[in-house]
Amino acid sequence: MNKITCLLLILLFIVAACGTKTTTDQMNLTADSDSKPETIENSYQDEKEKNKSMPLPSEADSSIPLEDLEDKDTISATEIIPLDISPVPIVDLISVSQNEDGMTTVEAVRELGPSVVQISTDTVSISLYNRIVPQTGVGSGIIIDKLGNILTNNHVVEGADLVTVTLNDGRSYPATLVGSDNITDLAVIKISAAKLTPAKFGRSSDLQVGEDVIAVGHALGLKGGPTVSKGVVSALERTIQIDPQKAMVDLIQTDASINPGNSGGPLANSRGEVIGINTAIIDDSNGIGFAINIDDAHVVVDQILASGNVLRGFLGITPFNVTDSIREQINLPVADGVIIAGVVSGFPAEKSGLQSEDVIVMLNEDSIENAGDLSKFLLNNPPGSEVEVRFYRNGELRKVDVVLADKPE
Repeated sequence: MNKITCLLLILLFIVAACGTKTTTDQMNLTADSDSKPETIENSYQDEKEKNKSMPLPSEADSSIPLEDLEDKDTISATEIIPLDISPVPIVDLISVSQNEDGMTTVEAVRELGPSVVQISTDTVSISLYNRIVPQTGVGSGIIIDKLGNILTNNHVVEGADLVTVTLNDGRSYPATLVGSDNITDLAVIKISAAKLTPAKFGRSSDLQVGEDVIAVGHALGLKGGPTVSKGVVSALERTIQIDPQKAMVDLIQTDASINPGNSGGPLANSRGEVIGINTAIIDDSNGIGFAINIDDAHVVVDQILASGNVLRGFLGITPFNVTDSIREQINLPVADGVIIAGVVSGFPAEKSGLQSEDVIVMLNEDSIENAGDLSKFLLNNPPGSEVEVRFYRNGELRKVDVVLADKPE
């Protein structure tokens, strides 16, 4: 009985001791639980007060100085200010590949394609040993009206015995020469065919450097249709010196690929409108091609269609570009101009008193810097036009009036 009583007393003591420890642990846990919310609450209030004084993202500087980043391993949330970037609407993303009229390059080419033709030429020559030597060539052209007139380069058809035009749909027709102009390197040929699609023409005077352009033509005479290349207007009003007496002026420079066979084909804007005639590339150059601007081409084409040839006023001189050595020899006070190498007897220059070694620098209000400028002026001023010529003689600026004549055959 005493043993049982002793065991019960021991059990009661153990239970009492465990209960005390549990209560103590619960008190400690309660203390910890009470202290944590107090700390979080204080931290939240502190951060809230800080944020009240911070500027809104749109008012703050969205960049973090580089020196601050180099001195820290981490950046707290309050140091990162989101950039104010709005999502780009899908319609804006689509318009990147379109022009202002909503026409894609594919659509522009589809618009222009039926107006581009392939021109094949056959020429027969006689060799040194009286043998017949056939030669073939290929180029491109642009349908300009439903009558069958086609614009191309003069060098594509010059001297050809047979000219054949192949349309976009595969039909082929013989062509005849309407007229040509070797100075501007333009020619018009004609075919008799139905269902022709004339090209649409723009204005090269509206072009800007950097504007997208498309070159279309039968590059290298490859089968399967025309070749299309895209680029930009690299420069305007370029001059190419063909020889000391001949230059092509006001050309459009582009990085759109222009290869043999592209000659005579169109350079078009992003609306599919012809703004130039592909005409030349520079040997051993990468991405440099030239096109005759369509505004100048219109003047030539209109005259060819009207009379079969191009009328130019004739001054009666042999022109050469001024070079550095010439400038030093004749004591010329200006950098550019056209020096008269000789005058033609009985024509305006001689009649007005112009002489060899005179340097023409202005005709009417047009500055004349090279033979190309002179040629363009005479194209726009037909025979009978009165012209004021300003020129240097022995370092002195003079002027004289002349009346342009017809160029002799």
